[in-house]
Amino acid sequence: MDFRDIKKIVELMDQHGLSQFKLEQDETKLELKKGGDIDMKAIQQWISSSPGPQYMHSFGGPAPAAAPAPALADGALPAGVKEVTSPMVGTFYSASSPDSEPFAKIGTKISADSTVCIIEAMKVMNEIKAEIAGEIIEILVENGTAVQYGEPLFRVKTS
Repeated sequence: MDFRDIKKIVELMDQHGLSQFKLEQDETKLELKKGGDIDMKAIQQWISSSPGPQYMHSFGGPAPAAAPAPALADGALPAGVKEVTSPMVGTFYSASSPDSEPFAKIGTKISADSTVCIIEAMKVMNEIKAEIAGEIIEILVENGTAVQYGEPLFRVKTS
């Protein structure tokens, strides 16, 4: 394995939204990790030991509901409101571990590089960045539920 192979792996990680990659092949061992530190062992233990409904219990119940941001007649969002969408298919987690505070709550001020959740895809925990700045006004997904590519996760007031 040479530098070009590693560069290609990093590019594939970027294309598929992966934050961690591990390869063990013969004498070669390669482990790549991007982003902040996540308590991976705690999350994996939590996932393997808890059925779906306990996820909400672990976090003290479902996310508090805010008054939904009104949509316009054609389904568009009101001026100054944008959505943070899922960049991949996976399972949505609002915090890095069951004992941690959620990354984002209603009223949380975020910047474009703020981590707002984790999406687990193929046993890899991916930190999801907001990519927009503003204030969280609505959480559209419950903790521990499956999400699809492009599915809205949060609504953010940007103005």
